[in-house]
Amino acid sequence: MKTILTLQNLSKNYGYVKAVQDLSFTIEKGNVYGILGPNGSGKSTTLGMVLNVVNKTSGKFHWFDGNVAVHDALKKVGAIIERPNFYPYMSAYDNLKLVCKIKNVSVAKIDEKLAVVGLLERKNSKFRTYSLGMKQRLAIASALLNDPEILILDEPTNGLDPQGIHQIREIIKEIAAQGTTILLASHLLDEVEKVCSHVVILRKGQKIYSGRVDEMVASQGFFELQTEKEDQLISFLEQDASFGTIKKEDDKIIAFLTAPLSAADFNQKMFNQGIVLSHLVKRKESLEEQFLILTENQSN
Repeated sequence: MKTILTLQNLSKNYGYVKAVQDLSFTIEKGNVYGILGPNGSGKSTTLGMVLNVVNKTSGKFHWFDGNVAVHDALKKVGAIIERPNFYPYMSAYDNLKLVCKIKNVSVAKIDEKLAVVGLLERKNSKFRTYSLGMKQRLAIASALLNDPEILILDEPTNGLDPQGIHQIREIIKEIAAQGTTILLASHLLDEVEKVCSHVVILRKGQKIYSGRVDEMVASQGFFELQTEKEDQLISFLEQDASFGTIKKEDDKIIAFLTAPLSAADFNQKMFNQGIVLSHLVKRKESLEEQFLILTENQSN
């Protein structure tokens, strides 16, 4: 698997504020990576450092095999880290012609990239007539003009309406399906769950999780239970190695699994103990619940 980007103990301080602390992770070709965290967690600072627009305090990073100067490596990178900035009275096509000149790429690419983002029919419309979602899609087209190996997006759906959000996410999936690696920063769990294959979770500048999204949600899940013999049930659960956290929510007992166990097998087990369950539902934790568990386990 080809490595696109490697970060090793990358840190950025603004005076006494530690914006990013000892951040390490690797991005492999062909995946969609999400940097997830609340506002102020260091996502944009991290992107700024690897794009050479923010000076790092310590640590290091390298693009591709590490033998290419950052300036040259960035020619193979497409990025949108600020609001789209085009000339309002020029058409989308003419704006992209200027970008082609700056990037030294052929204008023959323009129609192809406009088609990817669904703007080919509006290529002669002035930029000022575009909706916010269309402006964002034009920015993505602009970032794709040099056929980058990796596309970097900072909060790509910020401020968009539901339709605009859906369009951007579908475009990201389509670009990824064509083989382009994508790195996006987002504070939206939903976005990462729907779009990304891998996630790096930041909290106060520190990495608290890194790995595949599907592995993050691949916990054993939990049972929702009700019985008239509540005390007996809780006592049994606390002594059974298949269970971890046990808690009471409203009129239900919530029992988190630490090992695989089907609802049918558990029901039989309870019946053998003389405990009749009036309510038994097995559920999976959502990414949001996993995220909350991870962040709650970190010291404040």
